[in-house]
Amino acid sequence: MLQTAVKNSIADSCLTLKGVIWSQFESLEAAFESFGGIKFAYLDGILDTRTVSPEHEQSKSTLSLLLEAYMREKGIRFYVKGGSTLGSEELGARKEPDESYNLQTKKAIPDLAIEVIFTSGGIDKLQLYKRLGIPEVWFWEDGVLSIYYLREEYEKVDRSELLPELDIALLVKYVTYFDQYDAVTEFIQALKES
Repeated sequence: MLQTAVKNSIADSCLTLKGVIWSQFESLEAAFESFGGIKFAYLDGILDTRTVSPEHEQSKSTLSLLLEAYMREKGIRFYVKGGSTLGSEELGARKEPDESYNLQTKKAIPDLAIEVIFTSGGIDKLQLYKRLGIPEVWFWEDGVLSIYYLREEYEKVDRSELLPELDIALLVKYVTYFDQYDAVTEFIQALKES
């Protein structure tokens, strides 16, 4: 039996369905294939269907631009994996991160996944990412960046394990800056001065 729960915010909304089998999930995903701004996450019979707002995309883009500027400035080789769908029926999990990266070399699984949260659903995203084997996950929510690193379980950490020299407070300052272009420009200048 399918159970539903809807959670809304001003900008984004999420519909959570429970008791969804994999074939139902794939059918729903296919039915919405031509619609933009809809993302799916699936874990063990729970399906979150989420719309993404322009505000969500702006936060994601600003964070991504800043992170990429940092890696370029520090000479860290990276590969943008974007929001590619990760997972499989065998894993019982599938998700499109808001953004993801490989560091140093291209790999099938990202080293870092980023989630911008305006509304949450019924899926434990850390459990889902653990199943996918992603070493580090960042959550941006309400002006706060939370970083989790996978050991046996995800542990909340104060600094990125993958980018240990990254000044998180400086990064956060510019994610919330009034103008995206100025944020990246001034962030790069701050990096050069440090």
